[in-house]
Amino acid sequence: MTDARAAAAARARTGGATDEQDAVIAALTPVIDGIAATFGSCCEVVIHDFRRPEHSVVALAGSVTGRGVGGSMSEIGMKLLARGDEARDELNYLTRTQDGKLVKSSTMPLRDSTGAVFGALCVNLDVTAISQVHALVGELAGVAGAPAGLPTTTFGDDIGAVVDSIVDARQLSSTKTWTHLGRAERLDLFRDLDRRGVFAVRGAVQQVAARLGISRASAYNYLAAARNTDATG
Repeated sequence: MTDARAAAAARARTGGATDEQDAVIAALTPVIDGIAATFGSCCEVVIHDFRRPEHSVVALAGSVTGRGVGGSMSEIGMKLLARGDEARDELNYLTRTQDGKLVKSSTMPLRDSTGAVFGALCVNLDVTAISQVHALVGELAGVAGAPAGLPTTTFGDDIGAVVDSIVDARQLSSTKTWTHLGRAERLDLFRDLDRRGVFAVRGAVQQVAARLGISRASAYNYLAAARNTDATG
């Protein structure tokens, strides 16, 4: 096969995959309204398209996280994005929103017929009121109340806020500022951010650089070194 024919065949395969992925999203879009209606006002159902990570929310029913169509994925979505085709269902996990809601969620990757992950279906239930009732009953019965220490998840229409939240959380988990980190620790930070899917977002390297107070060139160098260490280690 000539180079031209091989290129044409590759384009045809890519186009076919894109058509199939679009069809899956189109088929699911009317379904999410029924799911949200079944669970009522405490439920939100979201379809994410990982092919456009900066604005991954392509369909949404209900309102729990305050996002709209064109909004961004959360930290969980970025983690699935980073795992690529190795992503697995994340079911029945609890988080808190920045405004204090207790949210129970399940996030399920969407795959095409080749097994490639291209998006996710996410169901979010606001269980704040249920947790409060549980805590009240627990007090009356003399048993433990609501779960504590849940991670706070950033939901919103701005992917930049999600990236900032991940960087800040990673920094807070360390007892040292960037200037006091050794080279190995700096590489570990960039490696961790990369594994979380941060650098799949357009402009994320510049944003991380600004958040850490370093130059864009330095950030690119650390990222390249971290990926090279992963590849050879």
